[in-house]
Amino acid sequence: MTSATADAPKPSLLELLWREAPASPRRGPRKGLTVDAVVDAAIAIADAEGLEAVTMRRIAQSLGVAPMTLYTYVPGKAELIVLMLDALYAAMPRTETTGRLWRERLAAVARDNYAMYRAHPWAAAASQTRPPLGPGQCAKYEHELRSLDDTGLSDVERDDALAYLLAFVRTAAADAARAEAERETTAMSDREWWESNGPLLAKVFDAERYPTAARVGQAAGEAHGAAFEPRHAFDFGLERTLDGLAALIER
Repeated sequence: MTSATADAPKPSLLELLWREAPASPRRGPRKGLTVDAVVDAAIAIADAEGLEAVTMRRIAQSLGVAPMTLYTYVPGKAELIVLMLDALYAAMPRTETTGRLWRERLAAVARDNYAMYRAHPWAAAASQTRPPLGPGQCAKYEHELRSLDDTGLSDVERDDALAYLLAFVRTAAADAARAEAERETTAMSDREWWESNGPLLAKVFDAERYPTAARVGQAAGEAHGAAFEPRHAFDFGLERTLDGLAALIER
């Protein structure tokens, strides 16, 4: 590490999020990267290989620099994950819902978030309860709160309602990511897995002892083609979540 790097003031997380880093000393080599380049490289690795593959060494390899170089841009992985999430929030498409009913507006918010998490499966598990308060998060929060205009909810209730909706979406997206990972690990579709394990299950499962489970499980499996179908689970859960908010709004 050069003396210039050692003497450089370390930006806070908020300064990094808003790209308001303190001035660097004049001596030393000129930086050849940007925070955005580091974040973009990290997102590409996470999308392809999962969040556990995102290390400073792996990012440095993809950018063709020494690992220690990255620490002049990002203090560590914890801060990097926050920057990655905020970049996703800034870039995610946001459906225009002006003139629609509140239920349609909230459904659009949910589907936009679900699509973002499905495109970046690592993000649902990485999402944090403490908002990063970066430009992406702030733009996302503003847009999504406006979907609750004209509902009669107080400001606190708006925040609660949005958090309730997004928590459901994150859980549904995380479940979908796990189901996809299981299919990739076993190299089998759900139907292939059941066909392979069905004969053994028929031997050990007592349908007379568990008649309700046998009947309902068979009906659901035939209806969805699997014991768990992620998109159906999301669509069904979204409607029930909106029903719950309707009880609050229509009160």
